Amino acid sequence: MKSRKWLYILMILLLVLQLSCIVEANPIVYGSDTCHFCRMTIVDKQHASEIVTKKGKVYKFDAIECMFNYLKEREDKDIAIFLVNGYTNPGKLIDATAATYLVSEGIPSPMGEYLTAFETELEALEALQKHGGVLFSWQEIRNRFKK
Repeated sequence: MKSRKWLYILMILLLVLQLSCIVEANPIVYGSDTCHFCRMTIVDKQHASEIVTKKGKVYKFDAIECMFNYLKEREDKDIAIFLVNGYTNPGKLIDATAATYLVSEGIPSPMGEYLTAFETELEALEALQKHGGVLFSWQEIRNRFKK
């Protein structure tokens, strides 16, 4: 009887442990959540970003540049998911590694780097024609912030 009780307890503990390590995005609560890097309240639905570690810890940022500045302090190997808000669909988190980035003074961002993400290259090209600037891929923009 005692061994059966311990088996149930062990199963429950394993289940709790498994559920606590789920790696998934956590929606940003605009106007309430704060940036992990600069501590500002996240309000801009077109420039926010988020990373999720392999252990399931979520870090939210008010600007893409805050995420990149934070990443200077840690290695990518610990990160499972990189997310950014797409400019043309405010509030929707998209895969940051597949996004196209525009640095343009025609589109201000919260921390003054004028950095904006687009879900598709076509959207980014349309914004480039309208606002001017320079386009970057994920790796190119990462390299720009590593300097």
